[in-house]
Amino acid sequence: MGSLFRSEEMTLCQLFLQSEAAYACVSELGELGLVQFRDLNPDVNAFQRKFVNEVRRCDEMERKLRYLEKEIKKDGTPMPDSGENPEAPQPREMIDLEATFEKLENELREVNQNAEALKRNFLELTELKHILRKTQVFFDEQEHAGLNPTESMTRALISDDNIARQSALGPVQLGFVAGVILRERIPAFERMLWRACRGNVFLRQAEIDSALEDPSTGDQVFKSVFIIFFQGDQLKTRVKKICEGFRATLYPCPEAPADRREMSMGVMTRIEDLNTVLGQTQDHRHRVLVAAAKNIKNWFIKVRKIKAIYHTLNLFNLDVTQKCLIAECWVPVLDIETIQLALRRGTERSGSSVPPILNRMESFEDPPTYNRTNKFTKGFQALIDAYGVATYREMNPAPYTIITFPFLFAVMFGDTGHGLLMFLFGLWMVLKEKPLTAQKSDNEIWNIFFGGRYIIFLMGLFSMYTGFIYNDVFSKSLNIFGSYWVVNNDWHDIHTNKSISLNPGPDYLQYPYPIGMDPVWQLTENKIIFLNSYKMKISIIFGIIHMLFGVLVGLKNHLYFKKRQNIICEFVPQVIFLTFLFMYMCLLMFIKWTSYSAVNEEKYGPHCAPSILITFINMVLFKSPNEVDSENAKNDPCSEFMFAGQFGIQRFLVVIAFLCIPWMLLAKPILLMRSRKQHYQLNNHGQENGDVEGGVGAMQPNQGLAMGHKEEEDISEVFIHQGIHTIEYVLGSVSHTASYLRLWALSLAHAQLSEVLWNMVMRNGLVQEGWFGGIFLWIVFAFWAVLTVGILVLMEGLSAFLHTLRLHWVEFQSKFYAGLGYTFTPFSFEIILESAQSTPEE
Repeated sequence: MGSLFRSEEMTLCQLFLQSEAAYACVSELGELGLVQFRDLNPDVNAFQRKFVNEVRRCDEMERKLRYLEKEIKKDGTPMPDSGENPEAPQPREMIDLEATFEKLENELREVNQNAEALKRNFLELTELKHILRKTQVFFDEQEHAGLNPTESMTRALISDDNIARQSALGPVQLGFVAGVILRERIPAFERMLWRACRGNVFLRQAEIDSALEDPSTGDQVFKSVFIIFFQGDQLKTRVKKICEGFRATLYPCPEAPADRREMSMGVMTRIEDLNTVLGQTQDHRHRVLVAAAKNIKNWFIKVRKIKAIYHTLNLFNLDVTQKCLIAECWVPVLDIETIQLALRRGTERSGSSVPPILNRMESFEDPPTYNRTNKFTKGFQALIDAYGVATYREMNPAPYTIITFPFLFAVMFGDTGHGLLMFLFGLWMVLKEKPLTAQKSDNEIWNIFFGGRYIIFLMGLFSMYTGFIYNDVFSKSLNIFGSYWVVNNDWHDIHTNKSISLNPGPDYLQYPYPIGMDPVWQLTENKIIFLNSYKMKISIIFGIIHMLFGVLVGLKNHLYFKKRQNIICEFVPQVIFLTFLFMYMCLLMFIKWTSYSAVNEEKYGPHCAPSILITFINMVLFKSPNEVDSENAKNDPCSEFMFAGQFGIQRFLVVIAFLCIPWMLLAKPILLMRSRKQHYQLNNHGQENGDVEGGVGAMQPNQGLAMGHKEEEDISEVFIHQGIHTIEYVLGSVSHTASYLRLWALSLAHAQLSEVLWNMVMRNGLVQEGWFGGIFLWIVFAFWAVLTVGILVLMEGLSAFLHTLRLHWVEFQSKFYAGLGYTFTPFSFEIILESAQSTPEE
């Protein structure tokens, strides 16, 4: 649990592995997922490393598996996921895997080629069948009309005068070609024939009713049968060129009806035989794919594990004897024993007799940041890491964010009804966690929602609580405890005077409302005026407490890193500045709430309560309250002060707070200069004694100047850094306090939008009566529910989420969080497999 508040303690280790045992040991470490290896060969090209051939073999196996997976998906065969996690195979098993994948790929490619050839032949026979049928229908139509088909075509192509002229010379011989073309190319094909042949051809076409399968792509295409009549070899050549250009397929078609019928019967016989062969081919292909689908998930896991192991081994160094591999790695200190046990298991698996050696090393490099998380804290830690990974051993904001994030969100999203919808959605994702995780969806938006299921769950739960405090449920109120306001007017006064005021009942004069807001405020016209003051003040109070807590968390960092100067020169003045100015303003709010009420009279009555904002401005500007003349003083019992001695206390607080500014600006650089000066004097004194006693030469003048110049640069950087830090904190205290007013603004906006949606949509459904009113209410409710979920829950929820995220990143974390570290990325098979599954293959 300690690593949740602060990152794990890490150490740099050197690992010595025997060459025969390296593969098995790295495999065990990959299953463990607690070691981050460093690249000891940064200048060596990836193609020149020792295990590059093994990596290439793994790439080739992975390519073959992707091909198998593609064919399995194309066939629609399910790939069962048993959930098994097989261990990485031994290097000698790679040969068996390669042989298996090679055999499956070759067999599948051969089956696909044969199937494609059979489908192409089947397509040609099918097209020829349609050509014979359509042309037979056309010739039959001409014969039933009492015309010879050739004579009919002649009359269509040649005028009557030319016919008489041709008949004197001899009979006219017409040729024809028949084929199939894509249906969408028919208009352009017809125009091209007409223009190229100058109208001297006759085209007839008929659509094929059923779609045909393209053997190359597997797509369904629609085609048409055509027949073209022409005269002469020149037109024949031209027609064939045009058909070739439009990728039309030409087929032989006999002129005699008997020949066409005989060919048609032969085509039908061949089609039946092809159907039988195609069915057997598809069955064989399906059996191959079903057998491969049972193991393809495990095969992918094995190959990716082998590839990851060899990639990791390429990061190691070989010693001079070529019998030992040397690695450097970051490991958590608490897990060293677990890692040593894993190395021991790997050595036993490999059969090696030389045990691995794991030595801790001293390093001046900043270790990686590692925060242990579980499925609950993982989402909150992701929010923090999105801003910046924590510096090593820096305080982690995630455990505090678990409470503050949903609470500040709920302050802006305070509605019990909308919070209930969000709560139920989060609860459903939490309860269905295992089956939803097993689905492994590729939808990025869904994965974001599911990854933050516990955040959504808590945001909905906290929103229900704040909505109960606001007494707001879909812009309506719950009358649980009744109203404490008393109506002392009759019916006529209430309906003629809209601005009538109610008096608080005797219960209000004794104790406040039990919990939350009185439901009567939902009906009042001055509800916004009342809620403005209420929500604005609680926003400031929550903001000051949140920022002050951030400063206190920074104290933990100073104590852990033993930076006592930062405690004296930064933490103490920061707390004083924030407390004496802004925390005092919050104290005035509580004094005003408790001192001024309707029960009190004279100077503590409700009309005498001073403005907190005006009081705070006058306090900072050292401005005394306006003195009233003696006549008004007699008639006006109100006082500018809330308690005795307030003016003097405020001046004292402001003076001390302003003195904290030079304290933050100058104290740290001055203390640093003094400590360096003392250190410099001690060094000079020790060198003088050494000169006298040992005859050691004095320090060179140029060397002293260089050291002094370096000191001056360091001091100047400290002054600049401290000045920036001071200005940022002082101005940020004001701007960050104002930034927390977004809690008030978004809360009012959400409440008003909810009320507008109810008044403009839902109220209209309650006007109608009778059976028609029920139907109309059902329609209006559906429309109102869609708008409520789409606008108020999703859009307003996302807006409040982003504003809450900003309050944590900027206003809260800036008080103590540097976020300059880098994350711990261990060698883990689980992470590698998850990233491989989430990356779509091209």
